[in-house]
Amino acid sequence: MRKQLRFRSDETFTIVQFADVEFCNGDDEEIRMKAMMRRILESEQPDLVVYTGDVLASAGCTDVAQSFRNAVSVPEEMEIPWAAVFGNHDSEAANVTREQLHALQLTHKYCYAKPDPSNVSGVGNYVVTIADQQNETAASLYFLDSGSYSPLEYSRLGFYDWIRRDQIEWYTTQSYRLTEQNGGQPLPSLAFFHIPLPEYNDIWDFTTCYGQRMDSSCSGPWINTGFFAAMVEMGDVMGTFVGHDHGNDFWGTMHGIRLCYGRTTRNAYLKQPFLTGARVIKLRAGERSFDTWLHLEDGTVIKEQPEHRPEGRIVKA
Repeated sequence: MRKQLRFRSDETFTIVQFADVEFCNGDDEEIRMKAMMRRILESEQPDLVVYTGDVLASAGCTDVAQSFRNAVSVPEEMEIPWAAVFGNHDSEAANVTREQLHALQLTHKYCYAKPDPSNVSGVGNYVVTIADQQNETAASLYFLDSGSYSPLEYSRLGFYDWIRRDQIEWYTTQSYRLTEQNGGQPLPSLAFFHIPLPEYNDIWDFTTCYGQRMDSSCSGPWINTGFFAAMVEMGDVMGTFVGHDHGNDFWGTMHGIRLCYGRTTRNAYLKQPFLTGARVIKLRAGERSFDTWLHLEDGTVIKEQPEHRPEGRIVKA
């Protein structure tokens, strides 16, 4: 039985997000990446590590299971709790399914993922709670499978998949339950998934954001199934965290929710320099807010990212 995650005695809880590590066959870049991940974890001393998808570049893996073990070996060896959601590259190999990968992560001693709920689309949908020093549930973390590639005609609905309506219903059910247990007050919560929502393009185009969009756009689905609206209605999620677009690390706020990219942990595949690293998130017990910053491979910590103001009108956040 895994221990309950809990806020520290100073009422903080720190998360390190690794994005798009895409482990495969143990090349030199993976060796450097593991050393970087260890340095970041030693410096930040997090309470939880989250992999936001594309843990593997599975199509090229000789041994998918061993590649996954390598990807999560640093927090495992350091005895740090961790959890993962899956991205579009995780289950591209012909000999591996998302179900097998999820079962594999559940075998690890320090993995805090949970078995899947029944009759819900995707693999790796679960919620984890964080207790305060009085052993009361003080925050929750939602993990959702944003899928891989569009099951429909690409020309009509884009290339990438989306969070399905039954997943949204599962989220609202969990949110209602936790809110009721908290005396009718929504718990301060965060959500983690791989593919960005359509609203990520909206915040860049119409609000003031902080950080960089080195990719030409946010390559999420073209269809909007209403997950963002559900989070606004439930009133619990303060921030969402995604990966997928290796050249994006910005965040912006819409209707009280901060939509955040991680910082790619693997080479960004860009022509211009873009150091790899991680995003760090710090919660405080009893507060409906969080701090977040970037920790780069050269040791640089970026607390204030550059401001981006859109050319068009600015929508009030």
